[in-house]
Amino acid sequence: MTDQTLLILGASGDLTARLLLPGLGKLLELGGAKDIALVGSGMDDWDDERWRARVRESFGRDEEIDARYLRADVTDGDDLTRLLDACHGEIVIFFALPPSVTAKACAALRDVGLPPGTRLVLEKPFGVDEKTAHALNALLVQLVPEARIHRVDHFLGKSTVLNILGLRFANRIFEPVLTNQHVESVDIVFDEDLGLESRAGYYDGAGALVDMIQSHLLQILAMIAMDAPPSLDAHEFRDSKAQVLRATHVWGDDPRTASRRARYTAGTIGERSLPSYADEPGVDAARGTETLAEVVLAVDTWRWAGVPFRLRSGKAVGNRRKEAVVTFKPAPWVPTGLTGPDRPDRLRILFSPDRLELDLDINGPGDPFVLDPVTLGSDFGPGALPPYGEVLRGVLEDDPTLSVRGDTAEMCWHIVQPVIDAWRAGEVPLQEYPAGSAGPSDSLLPG
Repeated sequence: MTDQTLLILGASGDLTARLLLPGLGKLLELGGAKDIALVGSGMDDWDDERWRARVRESFGRDEEIDARYLRADVTDGDDLTRLLDACHGEIVIFFALPPSVTAKACAALRDVGLPPGTRLVLEKPFGVDEKTAHALNALLVQLVPEARIHRVDHFLGKSTVLNILGLRFANRIFEPVLTNQHVESVDIVFDEDLGLESRAGYYDGAGALVDMIQSHLLQILAMIAMDAPPSLDAHEFRDSKAQVLRATHVWGDDPRTASRRARYTAGTIGERSLPSYADEPGVDAARGTETLAEVVLAVDTWRWAGVPFRLRSGKAVGNRRKEAVVTFKPAPWVPTGLTGPDRPDRLRILFSPDRLELDLDINGPGDPFVLDPVTLGSDFGPGALPPYGEVLRGVLEDDPTLSVRGDTAEMCWHIVQPVIDAWRAGEVPLQEYPAGSAGPSDSLLPG
């Protein structure tokens, strides 16, 4: 009999095939998650063999694993009971479902009851706003203790994001200067050259602000801005992140001046021609969903007070950019006679490719009194596991370190809620930018 069963609700969906199963396959390949069974469930009329074929395809190899598929309505108590009865050992329930369906499934599970030791794994977004996130959290803790609720943000499993901890806290050369005395600004940017890519069903109801900034980029902000925890114990690590997020709010508490939203129109990226977002299949143009969002935030702590944190994410952007950039203040005085470029020092943490770069001005070849810009760089070592494999390892080992705690999930909504409200009220206009361009001309980020 297996020790654990991973019950995947929404097993026939894109998320399961594209991210969840490949991550699990790599974890199994490296010797993790032994003695695990897979029970998949969805509304599609699949059988066991179709499910096993999906597993083999996602793993990229034949894998001897106990895998079953049961068609079920996950909001129906009788169907959920049937699914739970098909599981053995400790049960891990992964909700690969839209937020609204997840909430209904959890309400049904409350009536059914769960075996002791059950763990719940939820995909972001956790709710659709601050109010629904609070309600969902209140429901979840009626099912299992908070420590057994794993809110998955796969960005926390990226090796580059985890390397932020080593960069900051294991190098004395950086930690003392990462303060408002030396830092001018921090930019966290995730611009991609992909368009909608057939994701209208989810994306058109979320948009760039919820899809990226409210979840992923705020988690990166917390990693960059947090003070060193005593250890990487889950409780202490997540306390340090929560402390930073409690101090974070919209710059000047004015989303009208501290946020931008836009969506792409028709354009060309390389050899690809993209239609206007409003003309993409499945999009409701009247909804006004943004494909690019920018927000400037303040972190009111002793270390960071007065330093703007500018978060941005956009689709169909020509200059693909995925990085966190710490821009330092200029030197207080440069001796007369030294000339060179007027370029600030910058520490860059690149998420794709995984790399660390430091922009400096040094005495270059030729005239020794003329400064030349240089970039020192080093590639981050890739992690053994893909992001989903890393977070699944934590889930299956019942280690919540890389999971988002309930109060933190609500804080992230609290931070962006004024922006959401201002956008819904039409106080921030929806701009447009051609696909393949750099985005709106009046970006809140420097060029």
